[in-house]
Amino acid sequence: MKPGQFTLSAKDEATFARRGQLITAHGPVETPVFMAVGTQATVKGIWPSQLEDAGASIVLGNTYHLALRPGADIVEKMGGLHKFSGWSGPMLTDSGGFQVFSLKTLRKITEEGVKFRSHIDGSALELSPESSMAIQNQLGADIIMAFDECPELPCDDKTMSNSLERTGRWLVRCREAHKKEEQLLFGIVQGGLNLELRARSLELTEEVDLPGVAIGGLSVGESREERLSVLKGMAASLPKDKPHYLMGVGTPLDIVEAVAEGIDMFDCVLPTREGRHGVAYTSHGKVRMRNHIHREDPAPLDANCSCPTCKNYSRAYLRHLFVASEALGSMALSLHNLYYYMKLMRDIRTAISEGTFVNLLNSIRNLYLNK
Repeated sequence: MKPGQFTLSAKDEATFARRGQLITAHGPVETPVFMAVGTQATVKGIWPSQLEDAGASIVLGNTYHLALRPGADIVEKMGGLHKFSGWSGPMLTDSGGFQVFSLKTLRKITEEGVKFRSHIDGSALELSPESSMAIQNQLGADIIMAFDECPELPCDDKTMSNSLERTGRWLVRCREAHKKEEQLLFGIVQGGLNLELRARSLELTEEVDLPGVAIGGLSVGESREERLSVLKGMAASLPKDKPHYLMGVGTPLDIVEAVAEGIDMFDCVLPTREGRHGVAYTSHGKVRMRNHIHREDPAPLDANCSCPTCKNYSRAYLRHLFVASEALGSMALSLHNLYYYMKLMRDIRTAISEGTFVNLLNSIRNLYLNK
């Protein structure tokens, strides 16, 4: 099958949730899917073989960071991002557009692109639609993202409108600069919390007619209710024959609620970031391993989990690792959290197929909203 082919196998009758499969050059991706974040061509503290064992099917890398270190030329010389990182499955790279938002004190935006000062050593770096495409073509990910502008919220409508129009113009330039057909280019919809502006950005994105559409500019400080309002307002208008990617989201609750609005793809640093800070997601909710209550607890972190952490270690031992600042604690909880996320996605896909998605949605809401 040709990369870019997206087929749906089931739809939920009560929501916009759907189950599908996206074909990439390195294999199929079952959706809804959560993508583990490997910013520097590695998921922090996790071996590629562990990712595979956890059930991960696709990993994300960061164009801006990899362009700075080690450099796209070196990655390409080493055989591309898959060989360089040791991950043989599908990969996605973002465009560097999020750094337009997150590194606002180190950049200047013009119609041509964005001029950065490296957060590492202050050296100059310019990203434009053309250079972002060139870097991502060199890196060799299966899915690459268009270079966009992600304004900070809150943002007045005039500024947001001007920004999304520029993103639309940049998208045309991305398509023209993109050189490798086997790499699937996704456009990004901006517009903040304004549904009219979101509709305009979606229109501009769909005019270019790419294999997938992403929703950017959320998970940037807005409330859960504001984000849900945007997703609900967009759900019926999203293209039915393409995957929908919500960038940078999120918690288990965020994910199931977004799936209900037709979202197929997610990425977020939370599983490993929370793991490094001693926080675990479990079938009983969030657990904070530094708490004194775990000091003499012989029970596993989650008796319903099959990950190596839960099979081999007690809560007492895991707490000891964090109190003693041992690296294994961060690694063990990060791995567990990834297992939890991957199982959640499997449960979501099964529930959509079996017509029980609303039950799963309500159970996750009860688990995380009532604690």
